[in-house]
Amino acid sequence: MKGFLQLSNGESFKGIWHGEPQCSSGEVVFFTGMTGYQEVLSDPSYHGQIVVFAYPLIGNYGINKEDFESIVPQPAGVVTCSADEEGHHYQSQESFSALLKKHNIPHLSGADTRSLIKLIRSEGDMKGLLTSSEQTLQDFKEQKGMQGRLVKEVAVTKPEVYGKGKTHIVMIDFGYKKSILDALISSGCKVTIVPYDTQEEVLHKLKPDGLLFSNGPGNPKELAPYMPVYRRLAELYPSFGICLGHQLLALAFGGNTKKLKFGHRGANHPIINVRTNKVAMSSQNHGYVVEENSLIHTGFQVLYKNINDGSVEGMFHETHPVMTAQFHPEANPGPEDHAHLFSSFIELIKEKRSEKIYA
Repeated sequence: MKGFLQLSNGESFKGIWHGEPQCSSGEVVFFTGMTGYQEVLSDPSYHGQIVVFAYPLIGNYGINKEDFESIVPQPAGVVTCSADEEGHHYQSQESFSALLKKHNIPHLSGADTRSLIKLIRSEGDMKGLLTSSEQTLQDFKEQKGMQGRLVKEVAVTKPEVYGKGKTHIVMIDFGYKKSILDALISSGCKVTIVPYDTQEEVLHKLKPDGLLFSNGPGNPKELAPYMPVYRRLAELYPSFGICLGHQLLALAFGGNTKKLKFGHRGANHPIINVRTNKVAMSSQNHGYVVEENSLIHTGFQVLYKNINDGSVEGMFHETHPVMTAQFHPEANPGPEDHAHLFSSFIELIKEKRSEKIYA
């Protein structure tokens, strides 16, 4: 069966349709990693997006039970150059296409992904419609307010508790990845995950040693009503913001964010520590960045920058125990270039405890 990806700029790409006939729309973005497609499919930060895989062969090692970042796949649709119908790995339990079909996620294969990605890099991320029947641009209606619903659709609705460590971390959830939770538990933490709109009084009663502002999908400014709360919390508890959490903390302290032309999504993004001048590879998935010149009066200092475009990749606060990373330190592209950031977060918490003891 033929399928089509109709872009909002009028361009159209053809391919082979997998699954039941239907339509699905969302922001069209691309991922550059050669591996990690299972993590991409289950990462809540991709919720509501149509993901184009740059690597031409996807699905060759199948899908296993270990590498899910959330319970179900998250994208609104998937586009590949080709997709292997069988997983050639001893841990594989089902194929890439079978997983998408089981969860009713549209999949277009055989598309000219090289030309498609070059177009996105030239014109920027844009809305798209995946359909199994020919549609004209007039049939393609913009989804109003889609971004504002994304965090609400993927965040937990009530507190969840994991681990039994001595350090109690409360994770404010905007669509967290399971690997972040695993990293905290491995660092000796008990983790309570709470909804992004949890009231301050409720959070105080949990008596956290520290807060983690998680990753998640969409525009950080959609959460503007919660910024005063997030700032008060970060001024009171040692805090670590990852991806969307990094952007939210910048906004909460008076900084600004902007949308990138086509985002950073892949496992091969080089960043530099501006203190040590050391370069490392990072895993990233975001369409918005913190504007460096907006941080002048926020108390934040830039610690990491993206080598390719100079954008802000991490910060630390001069007076409060707050640290952030735009990239994903729990991911392993290098293989564990940034796992130390979780240790640094734990050290911030220990220092805060010492201040209270000797105050």
